[in-house]
This record gives sequence, C-alpha cells and structure tokens, in this order.
Amino acid sequence: MTKTVELDDIDRKLINLIQLNFPISAHPFEEIANEIGTTEDIVISKLSRLKNEGIIRRIGPIINTRGIGGTNTLAAVKVPAGQVDAAAAVINRYDEVSHNYLRNEEYNVWFTVSAPTQDRLNQILSEIQTELNCPLLDLPTIQQFKIQVNFHV
Repeated sequence: MTKTVELDDIDRKLINLIQLNFPISAHPFEEIANEIGTTEDIVISKLSRLKNEGIIRRIGPIINTRGIGGTNTLAAVKVPAGQVDAAAAVINRYDEVSHNYLRNEEYNVWFTVSAPTQDRLNQILSEIQTELNCPLLDLPTIQQFKIQVNFHV
C-alpha cells in the first residue's frame, strides 16, 4: 500500500517545474531556486526528501536506447506468489533493468530491459529465466507511441 506524502507549496512548484523544464547548466538547483523564489539549499533538501519519500524516483535523462544503437524489451515472468520479492531482487540486480511492476495477472512480474546489443538483452533474459526457473515472456516493441506526460500537482 502506498502512503500519502504531504506536499507544501515549494514541493509542488518543484515537482511541476522539474518534470519538463530541468535546467541543463553548471548550477541547475540554483536556477530552479531562483525560478520558484527560494534558495539552492532548500531545493536540494526538498528534492532529496521527495526522492527518499518515493515521490520522485530519479532525476536524469531518458535515453532513446534504439537511437544510440541499443535495444530494449518489456518482459513478464510468471512467479509464484510467495517468491515475488525474491524474483524482483534477481531482476533488479541488472543495471539494464529500469523498473519492474507487480500485476494481478498470470504473468505477474513485468519489467523493462535496455541493452547495448540484442545478444546482451537475450543473455539477461536467459539468466533471469534460468535463475527464477519460471516462464518468461519477451515482448519486444513492434511500434513505439510516445506521449508526453506532465502531472500538475
């Protein structure tokens, strides 16, 4: 169950700003502070708290893996209910896995993998399937439809 986190006005301004307009500069947190009317130290402190609370997962670029010659896929594993946490730990060991989800479906653990080559991607999926000893589906992208999502809080 997800807990609710109280947000103040500065938290809201930060979340709204950094989703689409994170400054690329030597002092991005100072620029953000100037834009929302606070100090760099407060911005850093607030963003750290929001990350620790799970409101912000990460601050960083989103790389188009295929655009730089790599490959990626969505995968799903059929994991027995009592082994989900252990399976997630195995999957999360790979730097190439960006995130995973638990779903109430037959194939209940879903994750995305990005790798520099198809061979490396296949190796990761094979290792995960072997270690978990569970059925795994590889669901490669046929056509990508990207939308921009901005959550105003």
